[in-house]
Amino acid sequence: MDSLLFLCARRVVAKRPLPALPADLYHVLFQAAFLDGRPLVLRDLVATWPFPVLNLQRLVGHRELLRDHPSQDCVESVIQAVVAQLRRELEEPGCDFSLRVLDMTGLSDSVAGRTTTGLSVWCSTKALAKACVEVSKHQREFQRRRSKRRKGPSRAAVATATPQSPGVDVHAHLFVDRRSYRILRDALQTGATSSLHLKCREFKAVDISASEIVTLLESLDPSCLRRVELCFNNLGLTGLSVILPHLSRFPELRSLKVRYSNVDVRHLMPKSAMRIRSVARQLGMLPSLRELNLGSSQLSGNLRQILCELQAPLESLELAFCSLVPADLTFLSQSFHAPALKKLDLSGHDFSQGLLEPLRLLLEETSSSLLHLDLMECYMADSHLEALLPTLLHCSRLRFLGLYGNALSTAAIKDLLQKTLELPDLHLVVYPVPEDCYKPDQQESGWDFVVDKELLAATTVEISQILENSGRTDIVWTYNPCVHGVLDYFSL
Repeated sequence: MDSLLFLCARRVVAKRPLPALPADLYHVLFQAAFLDGRPLVLRDLVATWPFPVLNLQRLVGHRELLRDHPSQDCVESVIQAVVAQLRRELEEPGCDFSLRVLDMTGLSDSVAGRTTTGLSVWCSTKALAKACVEVSKHQREFQRRRSKRRKGPSRAAVATATPQSPGVDVHAHLFVDRRSYRILRDALQTGATSSLHLKCREFKAVDISASEIVTLLESLDPSCLRRVELCFNNLGLTGLSVILPHLSRFPELRSLKVRYSNVDVRHLMPKSAMRIRSVARQLGMLPSLRELNLGSSQLSGNLRQILCELQAPLESLELAFCSLVPADLTFLSQSFHAPALKKLDLSGHDFSQGLLEPLRLLLEETSSSLLHLDLMECYMADSHLEALLPTLLHCSRLRFLGLYGNALSTAAIKDLLQKTLELPDLHLVVYPVPEDCYKPDQQESGWDFVVDKELLAATTVEISQILENSGRTDIVWTYNPCVHGVLDYFSL
Protein backbone atom coordinates (compact mmCIF):
# COMPACT_ATOMS: atom_id res chain seq x y z
CA MET A 1 0.00 0.00 0.00
CA ASP A 2 1.30 3.45 -0.92
CA SER A 3 2.05 5.96 1.80
CA LEU A 4 0.08 9.18 2.15
CA LEU A 5 3.19 11.08 1.06
CA PHE A 6 3.43 9.06 -2.16
CA LEU A 7 -0.28 9.52 -2.91
CA CYS A 8 0.11 13.28 -2.47
CA ALA A 9 3.17 13.21 -4.75
CA ARG A 10 1.13 11.55 -7.49
CA ARG A 11 -1.38 14.40 -7.27
CA VAL A 12 1.40 16.99 -7.54
CA VAL A 13 3.04 15.47 -10.63
CA ALA A 14 -0.32 15.20 -12.39
CA LYS A 15 -0.11 18.89 -13.30
CA ARG A 16 2.46 21.12 -14.96
CA PRO A 17 4.21 23.38 -14.23
CA LEU A 18 5.30 22.11 -10.85
CA PRO A 19 5.24 24.51 -7.92
CA ALA A 20 8.38 25.52 -6.07
CA LEU A 21 9.56 22.43 -4.20
CA PRO A 22 11.70 21.79 -1.13
CA ALA A 23 14.70 19.53 -1.83
CA ASP A 24 13.50 16.72 0.45
CA LEU A 25 10.45 16.10 -1.77
CA TYR A 26 12.35 15.55 -5.02
CA HIS A 27 12.91 11.83 -4.52
CA VAL A 28 9.26 10.93 -3.89
CA LEU A 29 8.08 13.21 -6.71
CA PHE A 30 10.54 11.55 -9.08
CA GLN A 31 9.21 8.12 -8.07
CA ALA A 32 5.62 9.22 -8.65
CA ALA A 33 6.37 10.80 -12.03
CA PHE A 34 8.26 7.71 -13.18
CA LEU A 35 5.52 5.34 -12.03
CA ASP A 36 2.79 7.37 -13.73
CA GLY A 37 4.76 7.73 -16.96
CA ARG A 38 5.17 11.53 -16.95
CA PRO A 39 8.34 12.23 -18.96
CA LEU A 40 7.81 16.00 -19.12
CA VAL A 41 7.55 16.24 -15.35
CA LEU A 42 10.71 14.16 -15.02
CA ARG A 43 12.54 16.62 -17.28
CA ASP A 44 11.41 19.47 -15.05
CA LEU A 45 12.61 17.66 -11.93
CA VAL A 46 16.02 16.82 -13.43
CA ALA A 47 16.45 20.42 -14.62
CA THR A 48 16.33 21.61 -11.01
CA TRP A 49 17.70 18.50 -9.29
CA PRO A 50 19.18 19.75 -6.01
CA PHE A 51 21.58 16.85 -5.36
CA PRO A 52 24.90 15.87 -7.01
CA VAL A 53 23.74 12.28 -7.71
CA LEU A 54 20.59 10.86 -9.32
CA ASN A 55 20.48 7.07 -8.93
CA LEU A 56 17.59 5.60 -10.91
CA GLN A 57 17.93 2.15 -9.37
CA ARG A 58 17.57 3.48 -5.84
CA LEU A 59 14.70 5.77 -6.77
CA VAL A 60 12.52 3.46 -8.83
CA GLY A 61 14.09 0.02 -9.06
CA HIS A 62 12.59 -1.30 -5.85
CA ARG A 63 8.99 -0.46 -6.74
CA GLU A 64 7.17 -3.65 -7.76
CA LEU A 65 4.47 -1.65 -9.57
CA LEU A 66 7.00 -0.57 -12.18
CA ARG A 67 6.89 -4.07 -13.66
CA ASP A 68 3.63 -3.19 -15.36
CA HIS A 69 4.53 0.29 -16.56
CA PRO A 70 6.50 1.45 -19.59
CA SER A 71 9.79 3.10 -18.72
CA GLN A 72 11.57 3.85 -21.99
CA ASP A 73 10.09 7.33 -22.47
CA CYS A 74 10.76 8.17 -18.84
CA VAL A 75 14.43 7.16 -18.89
CA GLU A 76 15.03 8.87 -22.21
CA SER A 77 13.46 12.05 -20.82
CA VAL A 78 15.94 11.95 -17.93
CA ILE A 79 18.83 11.58 -20.37
CA GLN A 80 17.56 14.45 -22.52
CA ALA A 81 17.15 16.64 -19.44
CA VAL A 82 20.82 16.07 -18.63
CA VAL A 83 21.74 16.97 -22.23
CA ALA A 84 19.72 20.19 -21.93
CA GLN A 85 21.48 20.98 -18.66
CA LEU A 86 24.91 20.63 -20.27
CA ARG A 87 23.90 22.84 -23.19
CA ARG A 88 22.75 25.57 -20.82
CA GLU A 89 25.95 25.33 -18.78
CA LEU A 90 27.94 25.81 -21.97
CA GLU A 91 25.94 28.75 -23.29
CA GLU A 92 25.02 30.41 -19.98
CA PRO A 93 28.09 30.37 -17.73
CA GLY A 94 26.09 31.76 -14.82
CA CYS A 95 23.91 28.63 -14.64
CA ASP A 96 24.72 26.53 -11.62
CA PHE A 97 23.43 22.95 -11.66
CA SER A 98 23.97 20.48 -8.85
CA LEU A 99 23.63 17.19 -10.77
CA ARG A 100 27.01 15.65 -11.64
CA VAL A 101 26.36 11.88 -11.61
CA LEU A 102 23.50 10.01 -13.28
CA ASP A 103 23.61 6.35 -12.20
CA MET A 104 21.65 4.03 -14.48
CA THR A 105 23.33 0.78 -13.43
CA GLY A 106 20.99 -2.08 -12.58
CA LEU A 107 18.01 -0.32 -14.11
CA SER A 108 17.36 -2.94 -16.79
CA ASP A 109 17.13 -5.76 -14.25
CA SER A 110 14.72 -4.01 -11.94
CA VAL A 111 12.59 -1.99 -14.31
CA ALA A 112 13.08 -2.76 -17.96
CA GLY A 113 13.43 -6.49 -18.10
CA ARG A 114 9.99 -7.09 -16.59
CA THR A 115 7.76 -5.79 -19.35
CA THR A 116 7.68 -5.77 -23.13
CA THR A 117 7.19 -1.99 -23.09
CA GLY A 118 10.03 -1.40 -20.67
CA LEU A 119 13.49 -0.08 -21.37
CA SER A 120 15.94 -2.70 -22.59
CA VAL A 121 19.68 -2.44 -22.04
CA TRP A 122 20.03 -2.05 -25.82
CA CYS A 123 17.60 0.90 -25.88
CA SER A 124 19.28 2.64 -22.96
CA THR A 125 22.72 2.13 -24.55
CA LYS A 126 21.55 3.64 -27.83
CA ALA A 127 19.86 6.57 -26.08
CA LEU A 128 23.00 7.32 -24.06
CA ALA A 129 25.26 7.00 -27.10
CA LYS A 130 23.11 9.41 -29.10
CA ALA A 131 23.13 11.84 -26.19
CA CYS A 132 26.95 11.77 -25.98
CA VAL A 133 27.27 12.43 -29.71
CA GLU A 134 24.69 15.22 -29.49
CA VAL A 135 26.51 16.95 -26.62
CA SER A 136 29.85 16.66 -28.39
CA LYS A 137 28.39 18.04 -31.62
CA HIS A 138 26.85 20.98 -29.78
CA GLN A 139 30.18 21.73 -28.08
CA ARG A 140 31.96 21.81 -31.45
CA GLU A 141 29.32 24.12 -32.93
CA PHE A 142 29.53 26.39 -29.92
CA GLN A 143 33.31 26.49 -30.28
CA ARG A 144 33.03 27.48 -33.95
CA ARG A 145 30.57 30.27 -33.14
CA ARG A 146 32.90 31.67 -30.51
CA SER A 147 35.84 31.43 -32.91
CA LYS A 148 33.97 33.51 -35.51
CA ARG A 149 33.09 36.13 -32.93
CA ARG A 150 36.70 36.27 -31.71
CA LYS A 151 38.64 36.62 -34.94
CA GLY A 152 41.56 38.34 -33.26
CA PRO A 153 42.84 35.81 -30.68
CA SER A 154 44.61 32.65 -31.66
CA ARG A 155 42.83 29.32 -31.59
CA ALA A 156 44.63 28.41 -28.39
CA ALA A 157 43.45 31.62 -26.74
CA VAL A 158 39.90 31.02 -27.86
CA ALA A 159 40.01 27.49 -26.49
CA THR A 160 41.34 28.80 -23.19
CA ALA A 161 38.60 31.40 -23.02
CA THR A 162 35.87 28.87 -23.74
CA PRO A 163 34.04 28.01 -20.52
CA GLN A 164 34.49 24.40 -19.48
CA SER A 165 31.56 22.58 -17.89
CA PRO A 166 32.48 20.10 -15.17
CA GLY A 167 30.16 17.74 -17.04
CA VAL A 168 28.03 14.83 -15.89
CA ASP A 169 29.22 11.26 -15.38
CA VAL A 170 26.71 8.61 -16.49
CA HIS A 171 27.27 5.20 -14.90
CA ALA A 172 25.58 2.53 -17.03
CA HIS A 173 25.57 -1.00 -18.35
CA LEU A 174 26.26 -1.00 -22.09
CA PHE A 175 24.95 -3.53 -24.60
CA VAL A 176 26.30 -3.54 -28.14
CA ASP A 177 25.43 -5.54 -31.24
CA ARG A 178 25.66 -4.87 -34.97
CA ARG A 179 22.77 -2.37 -34.79
CA SER A 180 24.33 -0.21 -32.08
CA TYR A 181 28.07 -0.66 -32.70
CA ARG A 182 28.72 2.47 -34.74
CA ILE A 183 26.80 4.91 -32.55
CA LEU A 184 28.40 3.51 -29.38
CA ARG A 185 31.86 3.61 -30.95
CA ASP A 186 31.34 7.26 -31.90
CA ALA A 187 30.02 8.10 -28.45
CA LEU A 188 32.94 6.50 -26.64
CA GLN A 189 35.49 8.10 -28.93
CA THR A 190 34.07 11.56 -28.13
CA GLY A 191 34.56 10.86 -24.44
CA ALA A 192 37.69 12.97 -24.13
CA THR A 193 35.96 16.09 -25.46
CA SER A 194 32.33 15.61 -24.42
CA SER A 195 31.00 16.92 -21.11
CA LEU A 196 28.74 13.84 -20.94
CA HIS A 197 31.04 11.06 -19.74
CA LEU A 198 30.01 7.43 -20.15
CA LYS A 199 31.26 5.28 -17.28
CA CYS A 200 30.60 1.65 -18.17
CA ARG A 201 30.11 -0.73 -15.25
CA GLU A 202 29.06 -3.79 -17.29
CA PHE A 203 29.79 -4.33 -20.98
CA LYS A 204 28.03 -6.91 -23.14
CA ALA A 205 28.85 -7.53 -26.80
CA VAL A 206 26.80 -9.82 -29.03
CA ASP A 207 27.57 -10.89 -32.60
CA ILE A 208 30.38 -8.46 -33.39
CA SER A 209 33.97 -9.18 -34.35
CA ALA A 210 37.00 -9.38 -32.08
CA SER A 211 38.47 -6.21 -33.62
CA GLU A 212 35.23 -4.30 -33.00
CA ILE A 213 35.17 -5.48 -29.39
CA VAL A 214 38.77 -4.30 -28.96
CA THR A 215 37.91 -0.88 -30.46
CA LEU A 216 35.20 -0.38 -27.86
CA LEU A 217 37.24 -1.71 -24.95
CA GLU A 218 40.07 0.69 -25.77
CA SER A 219 37.63 3.61 -25.41
CA LEU A 220 36.14 2.59 -22.05
CA ASP A 221 37.16 4.26 -18.81
CA PRO A 222 39.55 1.75 -17.19
CA SER A 223 38.55 2.67 -13.64
CA CYS A 224 34.88 1.61 -13.87
CA LEU A 225 34.48 -1.66 -15.77
CA ARG A 226 33.65 -4.64 -13.58
CA ARG A 227 31.93 -7.11 -15.92
CA VAL A 228 32.45 -8.15 -19.54
CA GLU A 229 30.15 -10.55 -21.38
CA LEU A 230 30.86 -11.75 -24.92
CA CYS A 231 28.13 -13.85 -26.57
CA PHE A 232 27.63 -15.35 -30.01
CA ASN A 233 30.70 -13.57 -31.37
CA ASN A 234 32.32 -16.62 -33.03
CA LEU A 235 35.63 -15.64 -31.48
CA GLY A 236 37.25 -19.03 -31.29
CA LEU A 237 40.50 -19.42 -29.40
CA THR A 238 42.19 -16.96 -31.78
CA GLY A 239 39.67 -14.16 -31.20
CA LEU A 240 39.72 -14.71 -27.45
CA SER A 241 43.51 -14.40 -27.40
CA VAL A 242 43.17 -11.09 -29.31
CA ILE A 243 40.69 -9.62 -26.81
CA LEU A 244 42.14 -10.75 -23.48
CA PRO A 245 45.26 -8.53 -23.52
CA HIS A 246 42.99 -5.48 -23.68
CA LEU A 247 41.18 -6.51 -20.49
CA SER A 248 44.29 -6.15 -18.34
CA ARG A 249 43.84 -2.35 -18.36
CA PHE A 250 40.71 -2.72 -16.20
CA PRO A 251 41.95 -3.24 -12.62
CA GLU A 252 38.43 -3.70 -11.21
CA LEU A 253 37.29 -6.34 -13.74
CA ARG A 254 35.71 -9.09 -11.64
CA SER A 255 33.60 -11.01 -14.13
CA LEU A 256 34.28 -12.40 -17.61
CA LYS A 257 31.67 -14.36 -19.55
CA VAL A 258 32.52 -15.86 -22.92
CA ARG A 259 29.51 -17.87 -24.09
CA TYR A 260 28.59 -19.45 -27.41
CA SER A 261 31.78 -18.09 -28.96
CA ASN A 262 33.14 -21.25 -30.64
CA VAL A 263 36.07 -21.74 -28.27
CA ASP A 264 37.26 -25.30 -28.88
CA VAL A 265 40.43 -26.68 -27.28
CA ARG A 266 39.69 -30.40 -27.50
CA HIS A 267 42.15 -31.31 -30.25
CA LEU A 268 45.20 -29.14 -29.74
CA MET A 269 47.71 -28.66 -32.53
CA PRO A 270 51.10 -27.09 -31.65
CA LYS A 271 49.89 -23.62 -32.68
CA SER A 272 46.63 -23.86 -30.76
CA ALA A 273 48.48 -25.24 -27.73
CA MET A 274 50.54 -22.05 -27.74
CA ARG A 275 47.35 -20.00 -27.91
CA ILE A 276 45.79 -21.79 -24.96
CA ARG A 277 48.92 -21.09 -22.91
CA SER A 278 48.66 -17.47 -23.98
CA VAL A 279 44.98 -17.33 -22.95
CA ALA A 280 45.87 -18.81 -19.55
CA ARG A 281 48.61 -16.20 -19.03
CA GLN A 282 46.27 -13.38 -20.00
CA LEU A 283 43.59 -14.62 -17.59
CA GLY A 284 46.28 -14.64 -14.94
CA MET A 285 46.83 -10.93 -15.60
CA LEU A 286 43.32 -10.09 -14.35
CA PRO A 287 43.99 -9.77 -10.61
CA SER A 288 40.41 -9.00 -9.59
CA LEU A 289 38.74 -11.77 -11.62
CA ARG A 290 36.30 -13.74 -9.46
CA GLU A 291 33.67 -14.91 -11.97
CA LEU A 292 34.33 -16.86 -15.17
CA ASN A 293 31.76 -18.25 -17.60
CA LEU A 294 32.95 -20.34 -20.56
CA GLY A 295 29.54 -21.76 -21.43
CA SER A 296 29.40 -23.98 -24.52
CA SER A 297 33.17 -23.92 -25.00
CA GLN A 298 34.70 -27.29 -25.83
CA LEU A 299 37.25 -27.82 -23.05
CA SER A 300 37.55 -31.60 -22.71
CA GLY A 301 40.59 -32.39 -20.58
CA ASN A 302 41.96 -28.83 -20.72
CA LEU A 303 40.35 -27.07 -17.76
CA ARG A 304 43.63 -27.17 -15.85
CA GLN A 305 45.46 -25.48 -18.74
CA ILE A 306 42.84 -22.70 -18.90
CA LEU A 307 42.78 -21.89 -15.17
CA CYS A 308 46.36 -22.64 -14.15
CA GLU A 309 47.63 -19.04 -14.20
CA LEU A 310 44.87 -17.42 -12.12
CA GLN A 311 46.32 -15.67 -9.09
CA ALA A 312 43.20 -15.73 -6.88
CA PRO A 313 40.38 -18.28 -6.46
CA LEU A 314 37.21 -17.93 -8.49
CA GLU A 315 33.92 -17.51 -6.65
CA SER A 316 31.70 -18.22 -9.65
CA LEU A 317 32.47 -20.76 -12.38
CA GLU A 318 30.00 -21.56 -15.17
CA LEU A 319 30.96 -24.42 -17.47
CA ALA A 320 27.61 -25.44 -18.96
CA PHE A 321 27.85 -27.71 -22.03
CA CYS A 322 31.66 -27.62 -22.01
CA SER A 323 32.24 -31.35 -22.72
CA LEU A 324 34.15 -31.82 -19.47
CA VAL A 325 35.74 -35.17 -18.63
CA PRO A 326 36.43 -36.71 -15.19
CA ALA A 327 39.97 -35.28 -15.14
CA ASP A 328 38.55 -31.75 -15.39
CA LEU A 329 36.32 -32.19 -12.33
CA THR A 330 39.14 -33.92 -10.45
CA PHE A 331 41.44 -30.98 -11.13
CA LEU A 332 38.75 -28.55 -10.00
CA SER A 333 38.08 -30.43 -6.75
CA GLN A 334 41.83 -30.35 -5.94
CA SER A 335 42.32 -26.69 -6.91
CA PHE A 336 42.22 -23.65 -4.65
CA HIS A 337 39.00 -22.58 -6.44
CA ALA A 338 36.85 -25.35 -4.93
CA PRO A 339 36.56 -24.10 -1.31
CA ALA A 340 35.89 -20.54 -2.56
CA LEU A 341 33.13 -21.31 -5.08
CA LYS A 342 29.76 -19.69 -4.43
CA LYS A 343 28.26 -20.46 -7.84
CA LEU A 344 28.84 -23.57 -9.95
CA ASP A 345 27.10 -24.39 -13.22
CA LEU A 346 27.82 -27.80 -14.76
CA SER A 347 24.64 -28.11 -16.82
CA GLY A 348 24.65 -30.20 -19.96
CA HIS A 349 27.10 -32.90 -18.80
CA ASP A 350 26.28 -36.60 -18.66
CA PHE A 351 26.47 -37.55 -14.98
CA SER A 352 24.95 -40.96 -15.68
CA GLN A 353 28.45 -42.08 -16.73
CA GLY A 354 31.88 -41.56 -15.15
CA LEU A 355 31.34 -37.98 -14.02
CA LEU A 356 29.12 -38.69 -11.00
CA GLU A 357 31.86 -39.62 -8.52
CA PRO A 358 34.13 -36.69 -9.53
CA LEU A 359 31.10 -34.43 -9.10
CA ARG A 360 30.43 -35.81 -5.64
CA LEU A 361 34.03 -35.20 -4.61
CA LEU A 362 33.92 -31.68 -6.04
CA LEU A 363 30.73 -30.85 -4.11
CA GLU A 364 32.36 -32.08 -0.90
CA GLU A 365 35.14 -29.54 -1.44
CA THR A 366 32.71 -26.71 -2.22
CA SER A 367 30.14 -27.57 0.45
CA SER A 368 31.11 -24.85 2.92
CA SER A 369 30.82 -21.99 0.39
CA LEU A 370 28.41 -23.09 -2.35
CA LEU A 371 25.25 -20.98 -2.75
CA HIS A 372 24.17 -21.80 -6.31
CA LEU A 373 24.35 -25.19 -8.05
CA ASP A 374 23.06 -25.74 -11.58
CA LEU A 375 22.84 -29.32 -12.88
CA MET A 376 20.20 -28.91 -15.57
CA GLU A 377 20.00 -31.42 -18.44
CA CYS A 378 22.61 -33.74 -16.94
CA TYR A 379 21.03 -37.13 -17.77
CA MET A 380 20.42 -37.80 -14.10
CA ALA A 381 17.95 -40.51 -13.09
CA ASP A 382 16.63 -41.37 -9.62
CA SER A 383 19.63 -43.55 -8.77
CA HIS A 384 22.10 -40.77 -9.59
CA LEU A 385 20.23 -38.24 -7.48
CA GLU A 386 20.05 -40.75 -4.62
CA ALA A 387 23.84 -41.22 -4.75
CA LEU A 388 24.42 -37.47 -4.83
CA LEU A 389 21.87 -36.46 -2.20
CA PRO A 390 24.02 -37.01 0.94
CA THR A 391 26.68 -34.71 -0.51
CA LEU A 392 24.07 -32.11 -1.48
CA LEU A 393 22.86 -32.04 2.11
CA HIS A 394 26.39 -31.10 3.21
CA CYS A 395 26.05 -27.88 1.19
CA SER A 396 24.55 -26.12 4.16
CA ARG A 397 24.52 -22.62 2.59
CA LEU A 398 22.84 -23.67 -0.67
CA ARG A 399 20.22 -21.19 -1.92
CA PHE A 400 19.56 -22.34 -5.50
CA LEU A 401 19.41 -25.84 -6.97
CA GLY A 402 18.71 -26.40 -10.67
CA LEU A 403 17.74 -29.89 -11.83
CA TYR A 404 15.51 -29.08 -14.78
CA GLY A 405 15.72 -31.45 -17.74
CA ASN A 406 16.73 -34.57 -15.78
CA ALA A 407 14.75 -37.84 -15.87
CA LEU A 408 13.50 -37.93 -12.27
CA SER A 409 10.32 -39.49 -10.90
CA THR A 410 7.76 -37.86 -8.63
CA ALA A 411 8.93 -40.10 -5.77
CA ALA A 412 12.57 -38.97 -6.19
CA ILE A 413 11.55 -35.31 -6.34
CA LYS A 414 9.42 -35.63 -3.20
CA ASP A 415 12.28 -37.38 -1.41
CA LEU A 416 14.61 -34.55 -2.44
CA LEU A 417 12.07 -32.03 -1.16
CA GLN A 418 11.68 -33.72 2.22
CA LYS A 419 15.42 -34.03 2.80
CA THR A 420 16.43 -30.56 1.62
CA LEU A 421 13.97 -28.92 4.01
CA GLU A 422 16.84 -29.00 6.48
CA LEU A 423 18.88 -26.58 4.33
CA PRO A 424 18.07 -23.27 6.06
CA ASP A 425 19.01 -20.91 3.20
CA LEU A 426 17.47 -22.82 0.29
CA HIS A 427 15.29 -20.37 -1.63
CA LEU A 428 14.67 -21.69 -5.15
CA VAL A 429 14.60 -25.19 -6.66
CA VAL A 430 13.94 -25.73 -10.37
CA TYR A 431 12.96 -29.38 -10.75
CA PRO A 432 12.11 -31.33 -13.93
CA VAL A 433 8.62 -32.36 -14.94
CA PRO A 434 8.51 -35.85 -13.36
CA GLU A 435 8.92 -38.77 -15.72
CA ASP A 436 5.64 -40.30 -14.52
CA CYS A 437 3.78 -37.09 -15.44
CA TYR A 438 4.21 -37.84 -19.15
CA LYS A 439 1.82 -39.93 -21.20
CA PRO A 440 2.29 -41.53 -24.64
CA ASP A 441 0.74 -39.71 -27.57
CA GLN A 442 0.52 -41.11 -31.07
CA GLN A 443 1.64 -38.69 -33.79
CA GLU A 444 1.76 -39.11 -37.56
CA SER A 445 5.48 -39.79 -37.32
CA GLY A 446 5.09 -42.30 -34.48
CA TRP A 447 4.77 -42.22 -30.72
CA ASP A 448 5.73 -39.23 -28.62
CA PHE A 449 5.29 -38.25 -24.98
CA VAL A 450 3.38 -35.22 -23.75
CA VAL A 451 2.81 -33.84 -20.27
CA ASP A 452 -0.24 -35.16 -18.44
CA LYS A 453 -1.47 -31.82 -17.11
CA GLU A 454 -3.71 -33.37 -14.47
CA LEU A 455 -0.89 -35.49 -13.01
CA LEU A 456 1.50 -32.53 -13.08
CA ALA A 457 -1.05 -30.28 -11.38
CA ALA A 458 -1.59 -32.91 -8.67
CA THR A 459 2.18 -33.18 -8.11
CA THR A 460 2.48 -29.40 -7.89
CA VAL A 461 -0.28 -29.25 -5.28
CA GLU A 462 1.38 -32.03 -3.29
CA ILE A 463 4.72 -30.22 -3.31
CA SER A 464 3.06 -27.01 -2.15
CA GLN A 465 1.30 -28.90 0.62
CA ILE A 466 4.55 -30.44 1.87
CA LEU A 467 6.17 -26.99 1.96
CA GLU A 468 3.21 -25.51 3.81
CA ASN A 469 3.01 -28.33 6.35
CA SER A 470 6.72 -28.04 7.06
CA GLY A 471 6.57 -24.28 7.54
CA ARG A 472 8.97 -23.69 4.61
CA THR A 473 6.77 -21.53 2.40
CA ASP A 474 9.87 -19.36 1.89
CA ILE A 475 11.18 -21.94 -0.61
CA VAL A 476 10.03 -21.75 -4.22
CA TRP A 477 9.78 -25.07 -6.06
CA THR A 478 8.99 -24.74 -9.77
CA TYR A 479 9.28 -26.87 -12.91
CA ASN A 480 9.40 -23.75 -15.11
CA PRO A 481 12.89 -22.18 -15.14
CA CYS A 482 11.59 -19.11 -16.96
CA VAL A 483 8.99 -18.07 -14.40
CA HIS A 484 11.30 -17.15 -11.55
CA GLY A 485 14.42 -15.15 -12.30
CA VAL A 486 17.45 -16.81 -10.73
CA LEU A 487 19.10 -14.42 -8.33
CA ASP A 488 22.68 -13.40 -8.93
CA TYR A 489 24.48 -14.73 -5.87
CA PHE A 490 27.81 -13.53 -7.15
CA SER A 491 27.91 -10.08 -5.59
CA LEU A 492 29.96 -7.43 -7.33
